[in-house]
Amino acid sequence: MAIKDQIPLGFSLPHRSPDPIAVSDINHVAQRAEALGFRDLWVTDNTLDPASCFDSLTLLTHAAALTHTIHVGVSVLVLPVHNPIHTAHRVATLDYLSNGRAILGVGLGRDHHFTEFQMPRTRRVRRFRESVELMKALWTEQAITYKGERFELENAVMGRKPVQQPHPPIWLGGGHPDALKRAAVLGDGWMGAGGSSTAAFSEQAPQVRAALEATGRAPATFPISKRAFMSVHERADVARAEVHRWFTEVYHNPELTATGGVHGTPEQVREQLEEIVSLGADHLLLNPVTRYREQLEALAEITGLS
Repeated sequence: MAIKDQIPLGFSLPHRSPDPIAVSDINHVAQRAEALGFRDLWVTDNTLDPASCFDSLTLLTHAAALTHTIHVGVSVLVLPVHNPIHTAHRVATLDYLSNGRAILGVGLGRDHHFTEFQMPRTRRVRRFRESVELMKALWTEQAITYKGERFELENAVMGRKPVQQPHPPIWLGGGHPDALKRAAVLGDGWMGAGGSSTAAFSEQAPQVRAALEATGRAPATFPISKRAFMSVHERADVARAEVHRWFTEVYHNPELTATGGVHGTPEQVREQLEEIVSLGADHLLLNPVTRYREQLEALAEITGLS
């Protein structure tokens, strides 16, 4: 059975690279991915970054204007360093302009995010939880009164509501057991990081499903995804070298080439993707690290979309 007949597939927009990214490549990938039948387009959110990276929600708004049906998502926005009121308004605007196609992925972040943005690490989980609660309220209620430890609003109104009801889906990231439990309670989906190993995903996916069952939620309606940084080439050594460069220059962790990357010939890549599906993924985010147009066509063929 083709991979596209087993699970829905997402594709990464060109947006973060040690090399310059042409706007024409972004435009082509957005429109061609939709034509091929990919379900969603994704970006990461990286501001202070040695690799060239675009603002996530701005780029998704651009992609939405070029397309008609494909969903557009960010995974993940480090929510505690963002104001949830601004974030709710920006995502509602994206959802409105795209006619209900926005997906918001959020995560707790790492220590350096709090240092870079001069945000306190203390009570960051509380800030995260309140941010999610407040955004949902802003999206679904007419006049919002909210009182938490970190945020307060009194009879506030955000007039621009999203199209999707009750609100755009919120996918959570993070691999810590507590993050997996939070995803089951607060989120509408979970995505394993591209910078995490396949072995880690094999342990995390069952934990998410167990947490869903413990909270009385149906795993069948909750996407469990894995981002795969990848390259496919007729010469396996070329594909490996491209992924190795990515993990070395962008992630500064070359060991992930072997433990977390997907690379090789078309047949080898198909086998690696099928392995991730067998480990519990019911959504895959294919994230080529270079040669975006060529990779899009190759991966469409590998997964059965062309």
